[in-house]
Amino acid sequence: QVQLVESGGGLVQAGGSLRLSCAVSGSTGFINALAWYRQAPGKQRDLVATITSSGSTNYVDFVKGRFTISRDSTKNTVYLQMNSLKPEDTAVYYCNIKSWRGIYWGQGTQVTVSS
Repeated sequence: QVQLVESGGGLVQAGGSLRLSCAVSGSTGFINALAWYRQAPGKQRDLVATITSSGSTNYVDFVKGRFTISRDSTKNTVYLQMNSLKPEDTAVYYCNIKSWRGIYWGQGTQVTVSS
């Protein structure tokens, strides 16, 4: 059974930083890409950042220069370093992987940024 477990969310003041982690376990098969999404209350789930198996990264415009996605293949973990946080970054953040066996999601971790 494939499991994605996020951690690292919490409450932070505007301008602060948080580092999210997503530990992947189970028989995922080869992972093509890992990603972070977020969903604010009443809004759709949006892509935030992706990292491919080769290490290429991509970010949506509203986090470029502030967020960094990375992975540790030895630990089967993907990270999202979030700096210069803004109140509009408040959302539930979800980890996502695309592998040969399918697409998998974590349960989400809440990030709240106070002004």
